[in-house]
Amino acid sequence: MNEEVTVRSVAEVGADTVALSLESPDGFDAVPGQFVKLTARVDGEHVSRFYTLSSPDVEGTFEITVGVDPEGSLGPWIAESESETVRIEGPFGSAHYEDESRSLVLAGGPGVGPAVGIGERALADGNAVTVVYRDDEPVHRERLDALAAEGVTVEFLDEEEALEPVVREHLDGQQVFVYGFQAFVTEAVDAVEAAGGDTDAAKVENFG
Repeated sequence: MNEEVTVRSVAEVGADTVALSLESPDGFDAVPGQFVKLTARVDGEHVSRFYTLSSPDVEGTFEITVGVDPEGSLGPWIAESESETVRIEGPFGSAHYEDESRSLVLAGGPGVGPAVGIGERALADGNAVTVVYRDDEPVHRERLDALAAEGVTVEFLDEEEALEPVVREHLDGQQVFVYGFQAFVTEAVDAVEAAGGDTDAAKVENFG
């Protein structure tokens, strides 16, 4: 799919981070963990980036979560983009939620976007889910706290905390999802392997 859509709203969800609610084009079908290519016209130039969905569904609207680098070419524009029009292509990706009965989502930094989307979707579907999120400045805290209040296991880790102990505690019988930058992804996959998990079965998205 390749369509122009309107940014319905922009909300701050943490330090230098916003969540964009975008209208869903007719026929748009995506699930948490998939990603889209967003293209905007900024200062006369077309700028594109890939963003993973952070909403549990795409009924009417869908959400992406964007870290805003003040020196970036697209982030500052996105932070002020309410009612603007952008082009969306996708969805893409195979590391997504597929109605698994038990899931363990390991998220580092911006990986919290798909993590919260999967958490909310799994809860709505009556499935069990555990979210392990490592970041010194957590975002989407309100939604994660709401998940915890509904009985979802949510673990917050500081940047220096090791992943292996918490992975070992929660791994048994769960489908593993990993989202984050390269260093986090490598450590997370290593932690799953050390805990006796099947790394080949893990659904992993490396943000670069």
